Order: sequence, then structure tokens, then C-alpha cells
Amino acid sequence: MNITVINGSPKGQYSITLQTVRYLERCYPSHTFSVLNAGQKIKALEKDFTEARTMLERADAILFSYPVYTFLAPSQLHRFIELVKENKVDLSNKYATQITTSKHFYDITAHKYIEENALDMGMRYIRGLSADMEDLLSEKGRKDAEKFFDRFLWSVKENVYTVSHKKENSHQPISATVPNTDSGMKKTDKNILTLTDNTDKTANLQVMIDRFRHILPYQTRIVNIAEYPLAGGCLGCFRCAVSEKCVYKDGFDRFLREDIQKADAIVYAFTISDHSMGARFKMYDDRNFCNGHRTVTVGMPVGYLTSGNYSAEHNLKTVIEARSETGGNFLCGVASDEADTDTNIDTLAKTLTFVLETKHTAPQNFWGVGGMKIFRDLIYQMRGMMRADHKFYKKQGIYDFPQKKKLTSLKMYLVGALLSNEKMLSKMGNQMNEGMLAPYEKLFSKMDQEKNHLKK
Repeated sequence: MNITVINGSPKGQYSITLQTVRYLERCYPSHTFSVLNAGQKIKALEKDFTEARTMLERADAILFSYPVYTFLAPSQLHRFIELVKENKVDLSNKYATQITTSKHFYDITAHKYIEENALDMGMRYIRGLSADMEDLLSEKGRKDAEKFFDRFLWSVKENVYTVSHKKENSHQPISATVPNTDSGMKKTDKNILTLTDNTDKTANLQVMIDRFRHILPYQTRIVNIAEYPLAGGCLGCFRCAVSEKCVYKDGFDRFLREDIQKADAIVYAFTISDHSMGARFKMYDDRNFCNGHRTVTVGMPVGYLTSGNYSAEHNLKTVIEARSETGGNFLCGVASDEADTDTNIDTLAKTLTFVLETKHTAPQNFWGVGGMKIFRDLIYQMRGMMRADHKFYKKQGIYDFPQKKKLTSLKMYLVGALLSNEKMLSKMGNQMNEGMLAPYEKLFSKMDQEKNHLKK
């Protein structure tokens, strides 16, 4: 089988993920692996797509190989997928799969992104391999890689693949309107930022932005990342891990900290493209890595204005909600232009105002807690290199390792001993449940006392 490997890593041949491909190439010599370093050569491919077209058209199967960046694939791979579609390369009925390496931080959303785009292009998608960065160096990791490829070959032989259930896009944009009324004096005591990549002043997204800014009682400013001279996507070089400065000399790290992160709230506005926010926005997201894994905007409310068939984009919904939860940002809502556009925008504006004025927050759910625990363990292990992250995690008390909670562990041993003793349980009756509720009863008693004291 002729397999074209789309290496989405900006590191090219130095990609950790690509080493799994090299391993499989040695294990399965009867198959041909042709590597296109799409992530590294993306600017050249923008000028001339001939090489990529030839490799894609000759392939029996396409293998996407890339590290997970910010919930999804690197921005360079996003751009490559855009180019494939723009150049109308026919990939229908070709088999497709993927290999990623990461610390399993939302690798599920990255895989779903590639799957959705492969199905868009009529490909026969087969579930990929999500590996840890060091897996290939262990016997188990190598066996897992071989099992993945054996399953892939079996799937091709038996013609077993994911079938697209995508329905026709029923999205019919309803243009938002800007009320023809005097907006009055805008409040200026909050720094509200609308971050967009829109370049079409007649687009529905622009009308949505205009209405939101009109409805919101606070003065807002716009930052258009399409106009910022980004030198390129994140290279994954880790130079910023120690210096906190990006290897690029385009000033983005300073721009991010001074113009973006000092805002009191951010509303992101984009048109849905290829099941994501588009390559330019993804480049902006990836370049945020100069901030490492530090939740420096924790407590900042965020919102989204999206143009497109948002209700059908289940994976994008997960990305938006999960990134808010992981970052400790209250998600004020997502307004789309599918239906009731004006109402959606007004609701977002009202919610954002409430959250700003009441300083409203909410505890993290599974997406936030689970994501931060992965980061906690990762940064602790890499603290010698990720110095800025390590310092931040120590200061914020994020190193909440369970082995440190010795008293809680001791209590659980005692509870376990009680639960294993039937005679003791029968004598205790409801005492254990009452004991568990005792701290709450103490809280309520204190509240009642304070209430009675105020009445007097």
C-alpha cells in the first residue's frame, strides 16, 4: 500500500510523532511510506501545491501525523487542509487515519477535527492512534503502535471504516441588525476586547460584532488578528519555556500580554471554517504557548460570536467549552447567526454585563479539573525546564497532589475498616451518615446564629 504521511509538525523530520511512523515503516516493509513535511513547508506549499497534490493523488491511504496543539492540530496543518480543499484535490474513497503524540490533553478533540475534515473530503476514515510522547520508547508503546497498524490494515482489507452521517447544511444566516437608536454614553471603566480575524466588512459576522458592541453598555475595542503581522505558527521549540519570550521577533508575546491579557473580558468572533475557527485563529491560539501552561486569565469572562452552522459542530462546542473551563474563564455564551440572531447577541451582552458587574464565577467541571490535573503532573515532572510554569503552579497552589493529604487518607482507612466490619456497622446504625453531615450542620447552625444576632 502506498501511504502518504502528512507530517503536520512544524519541526519536520525532528517531529517526535514522526518517529512512530518511522518505526512502523521498519515493521511493515511491504508498505511504502512517503512523508510530506506539510507543517514545516506550509509557506512554500501556499505558493506551489504541486508536490502535495501529486503525493496525495498517488496515495492509497493518507496518514496524518502531528502533535496536539491547543485542543486541536497545529495551525500549519489547519492551513494545509484549507489548501487541499482550495486546490480541489480529489481524495474521495482514499483511506485516512492519524497518529498523534501528546500528554492526552484533549487529544480527543484533535482526532475528531481530523476525522470530520477527512469525512468532508469523502475519505474512508479509520480510527487513529493517540500516544504519549514517550510511548514508543517502551515495549508496551511499540506493541500499541503495531496493534494500531494491524487494525488499520485489517480495516482496509475488510473495507471497514467510519461512514459520514453528515446532513446537508441547513444553515441559513439571518443577518443581525444594529438598532437605529441613540446608544447613549458607554461605560469606560472596563476593558472589553472583541478579538476577531474578520476581513470582510460586509460579512454577517461584522454585523454581529457591530450589534454586540452597540448593545453592550461598555465601550469595547477591537483587535483584528488578521492585521497583526504574525511571522508564523508555533514551532514547538520550547524556547519560551525558560525565557517566556517567543523565538519569533514579531513582538507577539509582548502584544499578547499588554494588549490582550490585560482586558477585563474577551469576546471572540469568527466564521466557522473546516470544523474550527480557521487557520489564522488557530495560529493565534498556538502562539499563546509563549505563556506556557499558565492560566493567567483565570476569572476573566469570555464569550463567542460565531457565524456558521454552530449547532452541528459538536466537537467545536467541546473545544470552546473545555478551553473556558481549563482556563478558569466563565463562558458567558455563544451567539450564532443560525436563528434568532439578535436575541442571541443581546443575551450574550446581558450575561457578560452581569458577570462583569457581579464578578461572577463558577467551579470547574470535569473538563477543567481533568485538564488541569494533566497539566499539574506534566509541569511538576518538567519543572526543571518549564520554570515559569513551575513557579506559577507553586504560587497558585495547583500542586494539589493526593499523596499530600495524609489526614484524608488516614480517615479513608478508618472508614474502610468500619465498612468491612458487619457487626460494627449494625451497632452504628445511622451514625456514619450523621457524621458525614456533621460539618454541614455546623455550617447551618452558624448561619442561623448570625441571622438571629442580626435580628436582635
